[in-house]
Amino acid sequence: MSARREFTRSLEWVRLYPIDYRYRARSQQFRKYQWINVGLAGRGAGNDKRRESRRPDLDSIRILGEPLSKGHSWRERREIIDKMPVRTVKQLKALYASEKTSIGIVKPAGMIDIEIEPIDPEWKPEWQALFKQFTLFGDAPKDLAKIPFKFSYVFKCEDNDKPHHAMIEDWELGVLYLKERDRKASEHQAAQSVKEKYLSLFSKERDPLLFMGTTFPWNAWVVIGVFYPPTQFQGMLDFES
Repeated sequence: MSARREFTRSLEWVRLYPIDYRYRARSQQFRKYQWINVGLAGRGAGNDKRRESRRPDLDSIRILGEPLSKGHSWRERREIIDKMPVRTVKQLKALYASEKTSIGIVKPAGMIDIEIEPIDPEWKPEWQALFKQFTLFGDAPKDLAKIPFKFSYVFKCEDNDKPHHAMIEDWELGVLYLKERDRKASEHQAAQSVKEKYLSLFSKERDPLLFMGTTFPWNAWVVIGVFYPPTQFQGMLDFES
């Protein structure tokens, strides 16, 4: 089971869990930056009391149109993201403590590095047992590759001189790693290629933001996505051309 972090047309974040995305019909496999219609059955599953957590009615998922494009310098995506509040990690932690806010946007004041740490290449037994549960409903479990490294952004916020170390849980990173692994001579070379790609999102030609969320049940924040449009000045040039 996976979670999807989305927002409504009224620009409120929601966390949809659980979603058996890989087992959904293709007509229900929505993509990033794509509007959907879905019924919400209640608050978060189990003891998840985070502000944004909701249980989706999976059979109600309906996709509405094509994903918002990157055309015209990400204009369609910017029209939404630019309206949403941008905070620091310190501010997000304070909001979690007071309101159980658990998703937000951070604009780093300075990107320092990406740390790579080897981890267990095998799934934990409890996760393996969860995958096998799908056989009870007539679906053979699908192979799900385990990424043998943990990647973490190291960055600063404007209200704190001490760097933050935030693990990157963006699913696109895993997809990129698997592609690079198939192209490179070793897993370490593939990991280094991923690092270079994710650091390049913070070049001077881009205006990046971090989508961040908490790891249940703690007030600990990880990176769940990166928004990396061209800078506003560069975007104007692209649009005019």
